[in-house]
Amino acid sequence: MSVQLYARDVGGGTPLVLLHAFPLSSAMWLAQREGLAGRFRIVTPDLRGFGGSLLGADEPSIDAMADDVALLMRRQGIARAVVGGLSMGGYVAMALARRHPDRLLGLVLADTKASADTEEARRNRLRQAEVMEAERSVRVLVDEGLPNLLGPTTFRQRALVYGRVRGLMQATPAGAAAWAQRAMAARPDAFGTLRDTRVPALVLVGDEDRLTTEDDARAMTEALPNAELMVIPRAGHLSAIEQPDLFNQAVAEFVSALARTAR
Repeated sequence: MSVQLYARDVGGGTPLVLLHAFPLSSAMWLAQREGLAGRFRIVTPDLRGFGGSLLGADEPSIDAMADDVALLMRRQGIARAVVGGLSMGGYVAMALARRHPDRLLGLVLADTKASADTEEARRNRLRQAEVMEAERSVRVLVDEGLPNLLGPTTFRQRALVYGRVRGLMQATPAGAAAWAQRAMAARPDAFGTLRDTRVPALVLVGDEDRLTTEDDARAMTEALPNAELMVIPRAGHLSAIEQPDLFNQAVAEFVSALARTAR
């Protein structure tokens, strides 16, 4: 059963729905709301359990998260949108493309991958979920996950970004983080979905991303029938936060081109 998501909705024009990374919230898209709302309608929901959205009682599932987003779009009167997702948000965007393809004008996949988890990665997610539920804390995520979320350049030169991401992680409810880890552990391979996608796509990846690499990004770009790839320099897994100007420029050019062809 779908959950009604809390969402920030600013600007006007072509709708751009941005889905946040794990274990953050729509607060991560501040620079995108500020930088892009003058040109597009920017909708940034908190995925279920995160930020201002309730978790609900469903079994952990990326598909359930995608259905939530489709319900939000209907509620906000958005027939079709460019849907973008970073990391976990990318998994949700790909599930939306599979389950609700008529909702898409275009697809932006940033620092994410279409392959399912390896057995080792799946076990690690489930272990962290158990620890978070037992401790009622996301400490294990901050200790183990934060070092991989940001690139070396950010650790050396962007102390404010590091502090902001750490704060966003610490604000995440442990129950929501455990639910999302289980949902991601169970997600299927999405390459078939990408091959069937009929809308234009933009694939973005930070050149210092250790979690979802440039190889992962190229594999998605090659699977998509109509896609372009951009590698963002001096950015790790959270390219939209680490290099917001470059990220915004790439997305703005992509959405503007789509809007022109849709007229």
